[in-house]
Amino acid sequence: MRARYVVDTNVLIAASAVDASSPSARDATPSEPGLRMKVWQWLYDFQLSESHLILDGEGGIQLEYGKKLGFNDYGMQVVMHKWSTCAVDLVSVAYDSNGDGILNEPLQTIVHDRADRKMVAAALDAQAKHGESAIAFAGESDWHGWENSLKEAGLILEPIIEDLSRAKFAEKSKK
Repeated sequence: MRARYVVDTNVLIAASAVDASSPSARDATPSEPGLRMKVWQWLYDFQLSESHLILDGEGGIQLEYGKKLGFNDYGMQVVMHKWSTCAVDLVSVAYDSNGDGILNEPLQTIVHDRADRKMVAAALDAQAKHGESAIAFAGESDWHGWENSLKEAGLILEPIIEDLSRAKFAEKSKK
């Protein structure tokens, strides 16, 4: 585990989906129980670790978590655990009038998923304030398309189920 992470919402959803009775289980990616369990194990290890969760002081990341997960979902419980153990690093993210994170060019154009811009902005501010900063993600493949640019900006990507996310990215790139 690294010292601090921005945890993409898909990690919290996939880990929560291990519980088949969770409302998030219906539409979570990945759908395979073994892969969901791998994401759950990463999040469990993160919860027990001394690693910090990066959130923005403006509340955008936490708001996104709350829209996708319920109070009793495992992912939200991990977020609350990090809060309760003082293992949250608050950073600043600038938002536009649509509520999307603002990045400097060329990242503003490269990171085309508006919801992920706040994650990148938070990781960049954490890197500036605290040093090394990583973004953990599960089944979402877009991160691989931005990988080189994010690395050039000094960020670290940690794909939890890399075989799946890279395969999905390769398939998407063929289209």
